[in-house]
Amino acid sequence: MTDFPLFKIMDDIDQKLINLLKNNGRASTTSLAKILGLSRSTIQDRISRLEDRGIIAGYTILLNDNYKKNQITAHVLIQLNPKFSPQILQNLKKLPLIKSVYAVSGIYDMIALVKADTTEEIDRNLDEIGKMDGIKKTTSSIVLSTKFER
Repeated sequence: MTDFPLFKIMDDIDQKLINLLKNNGRASTTSLAKILGLSRSTIQDRISRLEDRGIIAGYTILLNDNYKKNQITAHVLIQLNPKFSPQILQNLKKLPLIKSVYAVSGIYDMIALVKADTTEEIDRNLDEIGKMDGIKKTTSSIVLSTKFER
């Protein structure tokens, strides 16, 4: 794997290829080649180079749109004691319903994105977060609808 400056060396075709793979990581090289108007071997070479350079680090599953649409999403703003930040982050990683955590500026220090099938599961996770040493305050918002997502 190479260093970050080489990540910038991607052309439009590489970016289109990455976007197609984000939408369907199981797409065949033949179908990708057809969409991009390139040969199958060119697509295989480009994918291999993107993997070798560490731009593509792996492949994952896609959840069904209906399943994702029916999940409940909450944004949890977290204010914490900075001394506890590493410990809190480790504890947040242990909660499987927390999909991502962002460090942010402002009066809150982090935002956690929680996704669950029920509000009860969200509530249990909020309780777990609130019990962590070093948490000063949390404010939660349930997402009512997603206007668009990329």
